[in-house]
Amino acid sequence: MIKRQTFFLVLVASLGYLVDIYDLILFSVVRVPSLRGIGLTDQDLLDKGVLLLNLQMTGMLLGGVAFGVLGDKFGRVSVLFGSILTYSVANLANAFVHDIHTYALLRLIAGFGLAGELGAGITLVAETLPKEKRGIGTTIVASVGMIGALMAWGVAKTFDWRTAFIVGGVMGLALLLLRMGVFESGMFKNVCEKGVRRGEFFMLFNSRSRMRRFFGSVMMGVPLWFMVGVMITLSPEFAQVLNVQGLVEGGTSVFYCYSGLVFGDMCSGLLSQYLRSRKKSIAFSLILFAIGMAYFFLRRGESVGEFYALCFFLGFSCGYWAMFATVAAEQFGTNMRATVATCTPNFVRGSLVPVSAAFMALKSDLGILNSGMVIGACVMTLGFLGLYMIDESYGKSMEFEER
Repeated sequence: MIKRQTFFLVLVASLGYLVDIYDLILFSVVRVPSLRGIGLTDQDLLDKGVLLLNLQMTGMLLGGVAFGVLGDKFGRVSVLFGSILTYSVANLANAFVHDIHTYALLRLIAGFGLAGELGAGITLVAETLPKEKRGIGTTIVASVGMIGALMAWGVAKTFDWRTAFIVGGVMGLALLLLRMGVFESGMFKNVCEKGVRRGEFFMLFNSRSRMRRFFGSVMMGVPLWFMVGVMITLSPEFAQVLNVQGLVEGGTSVFYCYSGLVFGDMCSGLLSQYLRSRKKSIAFSLILFAIGMAYFFLRRGESVGEFYALCFFLGFSCGYWAMFATVAAEQFGTNMRATVATCTPNFVRGSLVPVSAAFMALKSDLGILNSGMVIGACVMTLGFLGLYMIDESYGKSMEFEER
């Protein structure tokens, strides 16, 4: 029987991740109207949009390291407070920008703050729930969190882009009240009492085993963010080249993609419980995504409805984010778990910077479609290789330390 305090922890972690995803995805939804709103012309929408997205992801990469180390040194709960306060204030300020330079700075700061939410939440839930149920708990967190993307689309459709940023900031600040009732991980307290070395980022690289597990965890998540950051965010541009019959809106593509991600996350989590294997569940998702990506790039002349249905399928096939985050947390000992669980998803998000840079570099010579196919093949190779490199962690005890 799960205690009331544990249920409350899962609830708060889920709602926190919902706000995190809302703020993370909001820029992809309001990219075009917000850039037009500060005076940019159509020819700048793609280049400046990619620049701002890359700055947000760079902030997450830096924040992932900072908040991860802090989570292992001072506790998971303190990271939750610092993370949500940072990105909430940044998103409130984002509602009042009038130039591209301020917009860019605030996306960098917001990205830094967004980095701490998922890792700290997943670590707390994974360390608190029984090992047989932690996959279900982390699946609930990720699935509820993905609903934030649907909220971002709905709010942006109902209100203007400035109001949408205000809503995200206010929701985040309101969540700080709920955070008051969250308790610290018992495993973390035990490690503190033992005096074990904690939160040392470079310990990841002084052992072959740790390097393999860490880089494998990162690599298997790269396909998901290629799908979200390139294929879906730039779906209006892809739709033109693919001769889609009608007008495709980026925000609507995000809506259908994340609708699929919600269901995909739930199915992936339940499948891992049924198969008693994290790796088999993730392998199934990667195979589905490879099929969906091939269809995306090779199909021509679809209707808008068919294109949005494909966005839903792509989201469903990449719905292994919960399993990905859970596996990263399960791979490492308590004295490094927050560092890894926070760094790994943000290194994956940060991978969008070189991936999108390579995509843009190839686009000038190969065109947007061929560039997408080449980069897509590369990230799929990374995903399967990363899955091969990690250890199976279903049912693994988490009460151990890295030495």
